[in-house]
Amino acid sequence: MKVVLNLVKKEKKALFVIFGGTGDLAQRKLYPALFNLYKRGYLKKHFAVIGTARRPWTNDYYRDVVKSSIDGMVDSQTKINEFASHFYYQSHNVNDVEHYETLKALADKLDAKYELAGNRLYYLAMSPRFFGTISKYLKSEGLADTDGYNRVIIEKPFGRDYQSAKELDDEISKYFSEEDVFRIDHYLGKEMIQNIMALRFSNSILSAIWNNKMISNIQVTLSESLGVEERGGYYDTAGALRDMVQNHILQIVALLVMDRPASYCAKDVRQKKVETFKALKVYSPEEVKANFVRGQYGEGKDMPAYREENLIEPDSMTETFVAGKLEVNNKEMAGVPIYIRTGKRMATKATRIDIVFKQDKGSIYGEQALADNILTINVEPDPGIALSLNTKKIGQEYATKKTELKNSLTKEQAARVPEAYESLILNVLQGNSVNFTHWDELKYSWKFLDAIRKAWDEEGLPVDYFPNYSCGTMGPQISDELLAKDGNYWIFN
Repeated sequence: MKVVLNLVKKEKKALFVIFGGTGDLAQRKLYPALFNLYKRGYLKKHFAVIGTARRPWTNDYYRDVVKSSIDGMVDSQTKINEFASHFYYQSHNVNDVEHYETLKALADKLDAKYELAGNRLYYLAMSPRFFGTISKYLKSEGLADTDGYNRVIIEKPFGRDYQSAKELDDEISKYFSEEDVFRIDHYLGKEMIQNIMALRFSNSILSAIWNNKMISNIQVTLSESLGVEERGGYYDTAGALRDMVQNHILQIVALLVMDRPASYCAKDVRQKKVETFKALKVYSPEEVKANFVRGQYGEGKDMPAYREENLIEPDSMTETFVAGKLEVNNKEMAGVPIYIRTGKRMATKATRIDIVFKQDKGSIYGEQALADNILTINVEPDPGIALSLNTKKIGQEYATKKTELKNSLTKEQAARVPEAYESLILNVLQGNSVNFTHWDELKYSWKFLDAIRKAWDEEGLPVDYFPNYSCGTMGPQISDELLAKDGNYWIFN
């Protein structure tokens, strides 16, 4: 049965309750995302936003903060003022049950004023330790008992390991069903990440060769040029493995290697992603040592070493770089090495995927070296795809050269691309969870990650092992050696 996607733009009616409404995430990402939905006509007259936090702000002050967060996004001050007029502030202690009674009164009032049909989205832009408490009181105090839908949006980190993630999920699931919980991973809202399935499953030429018979290896790089900045306190307790691999990277890997779903709907896509995570080989301590490496940046030109950053211990052994080789033993991709790496203070900020195809063993060109055929998906900073092929050099000799076919977004196209949070919030309004993380995906990804973390913790390293790469490089030498053992190398360098 074919699935027909409803692409008709329709105004969405909803009340947004943002816990942590004064925070950095809300101001940098959420308010601009909501304003873009307003500009595009998905939000019009029938929406309202309640921002909550402990600060004693007034509605007017809160609206000024919202206006400041969207400054420069449109020339019309009238439009900005109209948008901000839908915002209300409620000083709120998430642990105080009486505050939920006050919040409910305001929510019911706005529901009637804006004719919202009882549709409510609760965005938990706070520390995960409050997720269970907020979920409990939303239910017990009647905020989530309306005639419309009640959906909860949760930010990472979702646990520190499998056990803490399970405890957190158990708490939330007491009050909200899985279909009403949207665990947001902003990478799944990026245009080129969402393009992976389109490339794989709507092009017969790629579908035919996207398997272990034709693919030599897959490489995923998420490099950051910045250091820990103001996140030192959090980052030193998490590290690159928890901060980037468990969520963003493993979600990208699942899209790259999962078997074909029956349709493009949340249930079918989720089924194949869960099967992929189940097929992800969990390594023994010896296999971790052979297949994963870690690093920490030292000083560079006008840049401090990690151990010199604010809130970082001078003998910290937290990794700021991870590279690894993954194995997924599913039908199509068993035996294909999947190389991943991510790190801070690297040479450039980029998210890039390289699919390296096997060489043609029946080449008629004898000993002449042929370039690898590589499909590159540039996620950022310049979204686009490229395919490298061998073609004949101009002239009398039968020699080949590498030729690249490219498709990059123009400035006009790039300007029309929805920002990740905008795209994902619209998905929640639509009740479409295809680009969100299901608990079963989290469960298996944490079990994979826990094996690595445990092996590293038990192995230990001498304090002088770090730093082992300089700021402005592509990571430590051991990352290159990881691929060299298999006769491969990093394509993006």
